[in-house]
Amino acid sequence: MDYAATTPVDKEVIKEMLPYFDKTYGNASSIHTFGRDAFDAVEKAREQVAGIINAKPDEIIFTSGGSESDNLAIKGIAYKNKEKRKSEKNHIITCAIEHPAVLKVCNFLEKQGFNIEYIPVDKNGLININELENAISKDTFLITVMFANNEIGTIEPIEQIGKIAKKNNILFHTDAVQAVGKVPIDVNKQNIDLLSISSHKIYGPKGVGALYIRKGISIESLIHGGGHEKGLRSGTYNTPGIVGLGKACELSKDRFTKDVSHMKKLRDNLIKNVLKIEESYLNGHTTERLCNNTHFRFTAIEGESLNLMLDDKGIAGSTGSACSSKKLQASHVLLSIGLKPEEAHGSLRLTLGRYSTLEEIEYASDVLPDIVKKLRDMSPLWNG
Repeated sequence: MDYAATTPVDKEVIKEMLPYFDKTYGNASSIHTFGRDAFDAVEKAREQVAGIINAKPDEIIFTSGGSESDNLAIKGIAYKNKEKRKSEKNHIITCAIEHPAVLKVCNFLEKQGFNIEYIPVDKNGLININELENAISKDTFLITVMFANNEIGTIEPIEQIGKIAKKNNILFHTDAVQAVGKVPIDVNKQNIDLLSISSHKIYGPKGVGALYIRKGISIESLIHGGGHEKGLRSGTYNTPGIVGLGKACELSKDRFTKDVSHMKKLRDNLIKNVLKIEESYLNGHTTERLCNNTHFRFTAIEGESLNLMLDDKGIAGSTGSACSSKKLQASHVLLSIGLKPEEAHGSLRLTLGRYSTLEEIEYASDVLPDIVKKLRDMSPLWNG
């Protein structure tokens, strides 16, 4: 129950990838037949990735994953802007609950003289649109707000933000790593200029991702070398990985309605069962929420202990983002929605996927109350 951390690779994806390890193994940049066959596979994948977000294939750049895509988008725009405008515009607007791959990039750029504004969220994790609009100045050149939060699952008002950005002639980037395959995405309708994708969140292989860059937008490269990907991302093509990402996108698009309906049904069942536990609460928005995300908090419970006891019962969960779940400090996301540190530490994320079953939901629902009771019996904070 930790599909937000990663997903198993779909069998159809594996089947599609296999020939590119030992048969069609040519370098996609080579001009001979072996290379051209690999190149054709890369270009097919580019079409498949573009298809899931209604982009054009030549607007897709392949990367090593979501973190690199976020870095390339934000630093790439910032450096290009600095070069073009000679530091005339240096203001970036982002959100307080972004993934570290965005927040740490913004922290890094702050040290280089860029002015970063972090817009707060409400108790449900929704960005304050009025504050975002009021934060815009003549120096603002980029807004970067995630499509859906990786911890609490809240879906942000992306189309609204896109309209505001477009009206003010500001570029708009969104980290859509958790949203692809779970939320309808149309980069044109939603006025998105740059969008980050990660393969391993949608039943594709790890170590590969993509960045959508709207045609006509110029960004600075971060990796220099042989000039691959229009000079934006040098390095020999990871052909098997790219093929896997393409197939994963194609399957996610084809199965979208079925997958979303399945996950939503199980999600709602799990939420209903868990909230029967005394002093249990749902973190995040009740309706503007990813179809596969549940995020609970329990009074007088320590989340790490809860996860260890669940693990002992064969249930994989998380206290928050998989990227930072081994750290002991309270989640910046949970603190941003107004939770006290002790409440944040008593939280549990259970996320579902394509292969989740009702039996698994029922098992978790049966196991969880006893574990919570056991931990509360040992807790000096519990007065129940």
